[in-house]
Amino acid sequence: MIASHARALLADPEFRKLSVLIGTGFIDMVGFAIVFPLMPFYALELRASPAMIGWIMAAYSLAQLAAAPIWGRVSDRRGRRPVLLIGLLASAVAYVVFGFATSVGVLLVSRIIQGLGGGTTGVVHAYVGDAISPARRTQALGWLSAASALGVAFGPVIGSAAVQIHHAGPGLVAAALCLINTVFTWRWLPESKGPQATPADGHRRRAPIWLPVWSVVSAPRRPVSRLTWIYGAGMLGFSAMTSVLALFLGARFGINEKTIGYFFLYTGILSFLMRTIVLGPAIRRFGETGAVRLGTVALVLGLVAYPLVPSIWILPIAMTFVPVGTALLFPATTALLSKASDPAALGGTMGAAQTFAGAARVIAPILATRAFQEFGPGSPFYLAALIVAGVGVLAFQLHNQSIPRPVPESP
Repeated sequence: MIASHARALLADPEFRKLSVLIGTGFIDMVGFAIVFPLMPFYALELRASPAMIGWIMAAYSLAQLAAAPIWGRVSDRRGRRPVLLIGLLASAVAYVVFGFATSVGVLLVSRIIQGLGGGTTGVVHAYVGDAISPARRTQALGWLSAASALGVAFGPVIGSAAVQIHHAGPGLVAAALCLINTVFTWRWLPESKGPQATPADGHRRRAPIWLPVWSVVSAPRRPVSRLTWIYGAGMLGFSAMTSVLALFLGARFGINEKTIGYFFLYTGILSFLMRTIVLGPAIRRFGETGAVRLGTVALVLGLVAYPLVPSIWILPIAMTFVPVGTALLFPATTALLSKASDPAALGGTMGAAQTFAGAARVIAPILATRAFQEFGPGSPFYLAALIVAGVGVLAFQLHNQSIPRPVPESP
């Protein structure tokens, strides 16, 4: 029975495309996770101040924020595959620069290059929107994010081993993985955009590159706009929590750098299980809109629960809410965005969503660390919960479980 199920999956053209994309995403995230945890230590060796380290860490998201709409537009016109290949090559260059950085400025440049390559996240989501049928899209996005979660688990272990061999080892290993991934993607990942998705009339007027982002701000009642705001607010809450989690656990429970990894491992396993086992049945039971609502509520409850935990023995229970919330919220919101978008502008829509997510990842650490310093360890969690809850009200104004695509305008 298992063998017949496996043969059926392999014969499914959608699954074949998705499996290659999942493999690409996993390897890419392993490379990212090799370098990311070591970045502060490399910066300290180069005599960077804590404030400068913050800017180095934020440079990635700032560059990603600027690049995402551009890559989305290019992918709508030229195809998803070429953009993904360029992004992987940019990441490889960034990792080499990181490995041999001899000054804070060079380290900053490596983060900017990496962020420009990382701006293709929206293109990956657009690929899923092209290649996977609407009924299976949310679960496909869940599998993709589950592969990323596994990459985050493996990457730091590889980085810690590589740095013991040579100081440039982690950067070189990450770059090598990117190059292997580029070859893998070039050889096995087909283009997802069919010729019907590209305007045949060369006279069709091209909209400004930042129009999808401006539309979210200027027309907040549109389904795409509401979903983008929900996505961005959820990312802000999640990023605020992760940016101060180690500080909070250290101040409240005495957790240090030797034990913090176990807490991230716990939430990573929960996140993986949610996306691979629970997400599919949840979508079938509640629909995408129901999943967005449940995810928003769970994320708010999780953020509020952290400061209220009276004992470290109760902490694992409180920690379950955030992985549950993000596993429901982010894939379901992305799937609804793909359904609500004009197919010819899907890359631009996903790029705009990643622009808002990137802005959230820049703003969240600044707000959260300042609140931690000025108002106490619990304040960042309450602030993040308030923002997610305020914007999350929009989730309860989504009337349909499946938002239909708009009819594309005639050229």
